Amino acid sequence: MIRYANFQELTVLNEHDRHISESELRNSIHTKRILVMYQNDTFIGWLRFGLFWDNIPFMNMLYILDGYRKKGNGKELVSFWEKEMAKQNYKQILTSTQSNEQAQFFYRKIGYTECGALLLPGEPLEMFFIKDLTR
Repeated sequence: MIRYANFQELTVLNEHDRHISESELRNSIHTKRILVMYQNDTFIGWLRFGLFWDNIPFMNMLYILDGYRKKGNGKELVSFWEKEMAKQNYKQILTSTQSNEQAQFFYRKIGYTECGALLLPGEPLEMFFIKDLTR
């Protein structure tokens, strides 16, 4: 089951998502910017997004817990998000990953194409990916 997060998930999300403060996590739940995924009533992952330039959905975090990876769960969660964004009339969506992470291969496999990069001092190259939702 995939659905928008509610405040009952705050504890589990705060425990696992170390990239966001609790106050921002609360705001993301309030603004319906987090999707959660369950399998047999067990929390298995989440997708958190925002808006790049205030008008392009940007997937900030996709995380599937150990034991549930490489089973199609990430693809299913992203597909659900893509459909939600298309329903809201967004034409394109974005995400990024560091060049030393395996996620770049996953994103390419599910139809995302590279559209740029950012190099911050002392960090690996951040690769940006785009997908056209009108196809």
